[in-house]
Amino acid sequence: MTCFTTYQLSIEIRRPVRVAIGRFGNFDFPAGRYVYTGSARRNLEARIARHLRRQKSLRWHIDWLLAAPGVSITAVQRFDEEECVLNQASAGVIVVPGFGASDCRAGCGSHLKFLG
Repeated sequence: MTCFTTYQLSIEIRRPVRVAIGRFGNFDFPAGRYVYTGSARRNLEARIARHLRRQKSLRWHIDWLLAAPGVSITAVQRFDEEECVLNQASAGVIVVPGFGASDCRAGCGSHLKFLG
């Protein structure tokens, strides 16, 4: 039995948006497609369901981005690979250094990548 612990959210930003991400700061996100890599030690499906909800407390960097107008999740994929291994193998460029990577020890730079 495969135990999924890592996920990727495919995200679409329909028009450029400036987002205030808590104490992290204000950031400009170009319109386009993004991929966000995350994980959950337990209860992965609850974490994914939380991301898909519009109404929630804003806790993680990704929560702030997903709450912005014109931003939506277009797909969710589950993996049994380690979060940083999957993130580093994913295409894309970093738009906001440190996004979603506050606890990253693998030097990813960001767990959100812009695909274009």
